[in-house]
Amino acid sequence: MEENSASDILLIHGPNLNLLGTREPGIYGDESLEKINTRAIKQVEAAGRFLDILQSNHEGELVDRVQRAGTDGTRYIVVNPAAFTHTSVALRDAFSAVNLPFIEVHLSNVHARETFRRDSFFSDLAQAVICGLGPTGYEIALDAALKHLALDPNKT
Repeated sequence: MEENSASDILLIHGPNLNLLGTREPGIYGDESLEKINTRAIKQVEAAGRFLDILQSNHEGELVDRVQRAGTDGTRYIVVNPAAFTHTSVALRDAFSAVNLPFIEVHLSNVHARETFRRDSFFSDLAQAVICGLGPTGYEIALDAALKHLALDPNKT
């Protein structure tokens, strides 16, 4: 989707997720980010909604996009902060500042991995956290976002 188009839902992928399909498939699976995004677009469009997607390896770009979501009509965010989960106070502050509902998604079960991966700077702000379900986690998060929007009295 065009980045400037109005979107109901913003899907954000953090650093290194552009390597999905080839990066440690035993942990992250063998499905590419392109396939995940294609399925996400179809899922959201089938519900009559609009989706914007951003993947970036750059913290500032993600912060800028979250801040913009606070004023561009975005109504819900699904985010996999990836490595920024454990390091980015700046991205956390952006989510706190825009005060939009969001779901945190992780492909792997972060609680079954290295100890440092168990601490998230986002989970206490998120409406929900989904981890360990692979790409299905995105589908579940988007379904929850769509249901939230359907129940929202400010629905456009």
